[in-house]
Amino acid sequence: MAEAVAPQTQKGILGWIERSGNKLPDPVFLFFWLIAGLVVISIIASLLGWSAAHPTELDEATGQARIIEATSLLSAENIQRLWVEMPKTFTHFHPLGYVLVVMLGAGVAERAGLFGTAMRAGVRNAPKALLTPIVVFVGMMGNLAADAAYVVLIPLAGIIFHAAGRHPVAGIAAAFAGVSGGFSANLLPGQLDALLFGITEASVETVFGDFTANIAGNWYFIAAMTFVFLPVIWYVTDRMIEPRLGPWDPSRAKHDGAGEQTDRPLTDGEKKGLRMAGLAVLGIVALWLVFTFGPGTPLINEDATPEARLTPFYQSLVAGFFLLFLLAGWAYGKGAGTITDHRSLVKMMSGAMEDLAYYLVLAFAAAHFVAMFAWSNLGLILAVEGADFLGSSGLPAWALLAAIILVSALLNIFVGSASAKWALLSPVLVPMLMLLGISPEMATAAYRVGDGATNIITPLMVYFPLILIFCQRWDKDFGLGSLAATMLPFSIGLLVAGLAMTIGWVVLDLPLGPGASVFMEVPTTVAPTAPAAAQ
Repeated sequence: MAEAVAPQTQKGILGWIERSGNKLPDPVFLFFWLIAGLVVISIIASLLGWSAAHPTELDEATGQARIIEATSLLSAENIQRLWVEMPKTFTHFHPLGYVLVVMLGAGVAERAGLFGTAMRAGVRNAPKALLTPIVVFVGMMGNLAADAAYVVLIPLAGIIFHAAGRHPVAGIAAAFAGVSGGFSANLLPGQLDALLFGITEASVETVFGDFTANIAGNWYFIAAMTFVFLPVIWYVTDRMIEPRLGPWDPSRAKHDGAGEQTDRPLTDGEKKGLRMAGLAVLGIVALWLVFTFGPGTPLINEDATPEARLTPFYQSLVAGFFLLFLLAGWAYGKGAGTITDHRSLVKMMSGAMEDLAYYLVLAFAAAHFVAMFAWSNLGLILAVEGADFLGSSGLPAWALLAAIILVSALLNIFVGSASAKWALLSPVLVPMLMLLGISPEMATAAYRVGDGATNIITPLMVYFPLILIFCQRWDKDFGLGSLAATMLPFSIGLLVAGLAMTIGWVVLDLPLGPGASVFMEVPTTVAPTAPAAAQ
């Protein structure tokens, strides 16, 4: 196997990023350290008497806004809460249920081979003139396949570019930019939407009580990102990266089989599986249309206000994607011969849960950080004070969201996990922006733009060493710095395009998804302490 350049040999900004990032603990322990720091801060805040007026609750005795005071996490009540409610704190963490349900189905689709075959079918016969945009588009759509997009499409893109007489590393770079740089861009909501909106929901509830996330709340936004990012990656690949790489020199190839992925034609079984999977997808879509518009309209609440009538439909999408992936994967497996009976199906579902073992540990730590943040009341106080400050600053909403994108992009260099970063940021950012009249869906969308743009330049990204190995198959001297330098123009282009798109979306006040908009009414039963968003 090709060896990556050792981190200590890297110099300059890349070396500093790698050294600094490697000093950070694993995200699980990062949350434990943050909890320890949170305990200390809560004690100090309690002693200093930090407080804020609750934005939505009235004090029955005075008729004024209820005053919320910072509470020490070492108070008797909070210590009891921690130990008595530990199972509840973990199991009631919203992202946990969302991700487990969706992954039960997606795991079958991945293990049956549906995702890998679909990506191969999408790129292997692409016309040479359209090779780059097709690889990029399949890469962005491949986000639904999670790991499969990295291990199947990216090395395959190198082989296909080579077969077309183009530099194979340019193909790897284009596919990597599509899969990882365009991490949130997709025509369909999927696993990432369930994960992030679960965290968003938990963050809203810590301050404002009951709130149900709509995992399609960014649907229009991420679909538009697909068409905004595609020409950016296409241009950077064909006009900047490939000319810089020059003609490929076969003498530089490393022939050790690292990252081998054959570009073989689809078998008859695989073609049959894809047809059966397509029919299964159409069947699930038709079923949901019947549930939504058919007799009894079970997914429409006819008695609700017009804007709330589709709430059951939005809430059903997690189950809908579970069935979509499960039945499409099962149909593909039956057609391709990768699923022989119900026992192999159950084994695949079990395997998907095994893959989530690390996420379960991370979710345990994140759930307690989010819960304890709420128990201390620091989240509410910081949100109110932050909203006051930002409201008095006069900054328009687009400037606030642009700042969130930049902060997310910077933090992403050091903390690779999308869920870990959002669990850190959202307990303060989401309520604070809500108090400025900016919706939770818009806050989530802005975070997603920043999170994806710098995925492709940080050596701490979990797949970065694997991509390096794929490149070294074609160029044995291709180092970690070479990969980061190759991907940097993509990262800058995606960040600039994402910022421009977000600013335009906010200024035009376009809908983010079904039932989701950029702005919202400030959630308050008393006079707001800060102006709504400056539009």
